[in-house]
Amino acid sequence: MPTVGVERDELFRRLGRTYTQEEFELLCFEFGIELDDVTSEREMVAKEQLNAKTEELDDTVIYKIDIPANRYDLLCIEGIARALLIFKGLQSAPVYQIVEPAQRQVMRVRPSTKQIRPFVVCAILRDFTFDQKVYKSFIDLQDKLHQNICRGRKLVAIGTHDLDVVSGPFSYSAEPPEDIEFVPLTEEDKVWTGRALLEHYKTDPSCKHLAPYVPLIMDSPVYPVVRDATGTVLSLPPIINGNHSRIKLSTRNVFIECTATDLTKANIVLDTMITMFSEYCTAPFTVEPVDVIYETPVGEVDKVETTPLLSTRLAEATMKDVKGIIGVDIAPHEACELCTKMQLGPADYVAETDSIRVTVPPTRSDILHAVDIVEDVAIAYGFNKLIPGKTPETLAVGAPLPLNHFCDQLRDEIARAGYTEVLTHGLCMSRETFEYLGRKNDGSAVALANPANEEYEVVRTSLLPGLLKTLNHNKSMPKKNGIKFYEISDVVFRDESSDTGARNERHLAALYGGVTAGFEIIHGLVDRVMTLNQVKHRSVGAGSASTYWIEPSDDPAFFPGRAAAIMLDSGEGSAKLIGTFGVVHPEVISKDRYDIDFPCSAVEMNLEHFV
Repeated sequence: MPTVGVERDELFRRLGRTYTQEEFELLCFEFGIELDDVTSEREMVAKEQLNAKTEELDDTVIYKIDIPANRYDLLCIEGIARALLIFKGLQSAPVYQIVEPAQRQVMRVRPSTKQIRPFVVCAILRDFTFDQKVYKSFIDLQDKLHQNICRGRKLVAIGTHDLDVVSGPFSYSAEPPEDIEFVPLTEEDKVWTGRALLEHYKTDPSCKHLAPYVPLIMDSPVYPVVRDATGTVLSLPPIINGNHSRIKLSTRNVFIECTATDLTKANIVLDTMITMFSEYCTAPFTVEPVDVIYETPVGEVDKVETTPLLSTRLAEATMKDVKGIIGVDIAPHEACELCTKMQLGPADYVAETDSIRVTVPPTRSDILHAVDIVEDVAIAYGFNKLIPGKTPETLAVGAPLPLNHFCDQLRDEIARAGYTEVLTHGLCMSRETFEYLGRKNDGSAVALANPANEEYEVVRTSLLPGLLKTLNHNKSMPKKNGIKFYEISDVVFRDESSDTGARNERHLAALYGGVTAGFEIIHGLVDRVMTLNQVKHRSVGAGSASTYWIEPSDDPAFFPGRAAAIMLDSGEGSAKLIGTFGVVHPEVISKDRYDIDFPCSAVEMNLEHFV
């Protein structure tokens, strides 16, 4: 959950009264948020930096408040105070208005942006009044949005500019980095090219706060850039704004542009900025629209989109769902009143469908389904009132799934054999799953559409990469008696016959490393697992319900001639390959792959055949 720091006295001023800490904690609980910590700037610095000089720092009390991750309207003091006032019935929800100017500003989007960040949305806040606290909150909200819904500026990047020092129409294009020259916000007068600036941010310790965003465009042949009518660079998204159009306390008219790879999230971010800070306009809760014109390669108009949307919509939840989910026989008119307290008003009862119809404002992008409405009704009704007054009429006894119960028992037995259990990450690089193991990429892995980095490209199809990386990080352990690791976890494969397009398999993998490869030790573990499952070897199991045997394997992850396939006959008349074990191939553990400088053996098998 995101944590928002707000000055206690300023929050109480906005709420119109002073609360004791206990009273405020209760108010937060009733609204569905939580007071996490009470601190100050001096106290925070003292905790984070040993021996830091704190004498000149502020002692103002700061409340650290945990909020739901999808409530972007609560990421600043403006949103928190407004929501609590509406919840307490002390203020009505504001009505946001788009005010037409004499002539709309225009943002022209060149086709070149499709190569890197194809979307942009814009808006203007007129007659805005900044002071030091408003300015800080204005910047903090952008940072919070960048780290939350914007996913570290990968999906959306916010740029804010002093409209009075620039001139429209504006343009958004993607240009070679050497052609982009401007003075960035971090400089006073030094002009940088796009490439040189990113190289600087990548290595300069004073710009370490910008370094995480550099890889987003660093290797691209073109960089996105926003310019005004004179060609002056306003911003180099998603990295930095220009110094020329920077926001100052004297700024009266604010131009906001959000470039994006996800248009839906860009509109949510822009609406959040507008709804939170339009209260500081001379005409509160008003915004001026901007026409965003997407051009064709020959310069003609492809389409025109006017932003911000500030759209409201209707949503419904049946009274049957409301009563059934929260467990309270609540009257329709009361449910409507509770929705209004949560900024979902006006709400009405629709007798024909026995449902409540609410109005979702632009601040509540988290309302996606009827159950979200029911949740808000439950919050406004009061969590403490939802405790059932009687014992449930049904009695259910929980029990582990057979597969989980079996795996728990197997973990105990393998641990008794001297193996240490590890738990590795379910996501990995694609080449770790295939190329590093010498295996061909057959398309069986589930790939992530927007991985955070290359370490999390695919969901693992094998447990071996995790064990080999664990051994790499622990190769300094004594090897006299060998190093033994094992893991029992799920792997995932693509499966078009599944409703989700993928299926899970429960696997066992074990690894032995030491002075010798220990093939016989891993072989012994395989035999032990079979014995525990009462599966006899084919040579001694004539007449048994299930038998197993091993055959030569050509799995490229293992050394040729020292690899075996585990075959299982469950009495169904056909043998199944359930796993492979052997001496790990020297190329797999070479320095440019898993970097293990001693021999090792491993086994991996599918456990679902035993249940």
